Amino acid sequence: MRPAKLDYYLAIAKVVATRGTCIRRNFGAVIVKGDSIISTGYSGAPRGKVNCCDTMTCQREELGCKPGERYELCRSVHAEQNAIIAVGRKETTGSTLYLYGFEVKTNKSVSYDPCLLCKKMIINAGIEKVFVFPNRELIVVDWDI
Repeated sequence: MRPAKLDYYLAIAKVVATRGTCIRRNFGAVIVKGDSIISTGYSGAPRGKVNCCDTMTCQREELGCKPGERYELCRSVHAEQNAIIAVGRKETTGSTLYLYGFEVKTNKSVSYDPCLLCKKMIINAGIEKVFVFPNRELIVVDWDI
């Protein structure tokens, strides 16, 4: 059976998330415009820098930081950020972002809202809608920042 487009793009985001290098949670992002994928991104250390999965250390985990707290300590660039950086505003204006995340230790899917920094980047990128696994729709213009 042919999957609905929402399920299709979220499934691609799930595969993209498997490239993530975080040892706590990994995320995948897919940006779609005009029914074409224009960018993908996953959570991971900046290009050319050592990944957490290579050192098997996480400063946030060592300090007992809860999800959503103390992101400034994290080595990773978020999936949403990497997808936006890869193409820029000219391409992302009017697009839709699909997000998928999972816990590395349990492989269990997690549903989350983008962090405040990612929300600001999504707004400035001109992205209009965000779909978060399993199928929550977030309308960017409704965000109170």
